[in-house]
Amino acid sequence: MIKRSIKDKIVKSLSYKEITIIVGARQIGKTTLLKEIIKDLKGAGESTLYFNLDIEADNRYFASQDLLLEKIKLEIGTEKSFIFIDEIQQKENAGLFLKGIYDMDLPYKFIITGSGSMELKERISEALTGRKYLIQMYPVTFDEFVHYKTDYRYEGKLHDFFRIESHKTDLMLNEYLQYGGYPAVVTAETSERKFEIMNEIFTSYLTKDISFLLNVRQPDKFVKLIRLLATMIGYIINYSQLTQSTGLRLSTLKTYLWYAEQTYILRLLTPFFKNKKKELTKSPTAYFHDIGMLNFLKNSFVAGFIDGFTFQNFVYILLRNRFETNLSGIQFWRTKDKAEVDFIIHQGQEIIPVEVKYSQQSKAQITRSLQSFIKRYQPSKVYIVNLKQKQKIMVDNTEVLFIPYWELLEKGVL
Repeated sequence: MIKRSIKDKIVKSLSYKEITIIVGARQIGKTTLLKEIIKDLKGAGESTLYFNLDIEADNRYFASQDLLLEKIKLEIGTEKSFIFIDEIQQKENAGLFLKGIYDMDLPYKFIITGSGSMELKERISEALTGRKYLIQMYPVTFDEFVHYKTDYRYEGKLHDFFRIESHKTDLMLNEYLQYGGYPAVVTAETSERKFEIMNEIFTSYLTKDISFLLNVRQPDKFVKLIRLLATMIGYIINYSQLTQSTGLRLSTLKTYLWYAEQTYILRLLTPFFKNKKKELTKSPTAYFHDIGMLNFLKNSFVAGFIDGFTFQNFVYILLRNRFETNLSGIQFWRTKDKAEVDFIIHQGQEIIPVEVKYSQQSKAQITRSLQSFIKRYQPSKVYIVNLKQKQKIMVDNTEVLFIPYWELLEKGVL
């Protein structure tokens, strides 16, 4: 079993009165994690009850609030208990349904999960304002992947493993950059089986979230859109070109992009700017939440073709994991004369540029674009994330730090 670091956050939330809501893409391990927590609670003598709304026998108890509460009382009484509800997006008007139960001030702690569809994000979250604790869950992270692959021998000393076991680290990076972090894909033993699982994941996402829950009437054009975006990592989204390529109207295209974000397939980053005349201000760029899904969509899942843009998306994921509570704090910078910096991180009032290089970086060189940003904004620090080089130079009053990608896993960095 893959140990998920987010488990500690979920367990901590069990002591909160608010309803814990765990959202994320399909098949990233939410149900597995819930059942693991339930097992731990039972082992500690706590009372629990589990419902899965994908199962018809469980779903029928959600016909009314009274029926659900009668079922809960029948099974576990009226003492303090933990009620787990999986796939809550299957319940129509789930937010109002749960709000009514929460406001009864019962001795039950509710923990619910959903696939991140619009039903969950809009109706449930709005109805539960002030009554929810939201946790976003993503695919297996690179450090979780490495721990799993090394049988958890290096817990607490992963930094030393990366530094000493360079060759093994390279092999694991290449595997992660090819197949990504969906749990079933990680644990599958052959590339053929990994591909079958990823195909099943995408088909389930398309049929259940996109076609059924979100009622997308042109799923083929939705697929074409996100496949195109998978080939455009690091590039500015050109809405005009995308409408021509997909045959979608602009309003529909933007709605589909919003759906893709809300269902945890990708994230749109906005540009950082202070000079509207010289810098881009509106057009976003897209990054995917899982490298395996990215490769699957651009038909390179099994081929094993890894380029600098794939690595750049990987670094975005590392940054996302560090700044998950402030995703709007990750931007990019682009000028109208095409100077660029891959990522701009907001730390309070400070901005930190992050440039990505899929290379060994044997020499401490910085691009003209980065020099331009340093001259304009004079940040105190700049990071150049690469495969292995670790070095520090000064450019005027700015500290330029070359670091291997795995140092982004450490909390002291950035």
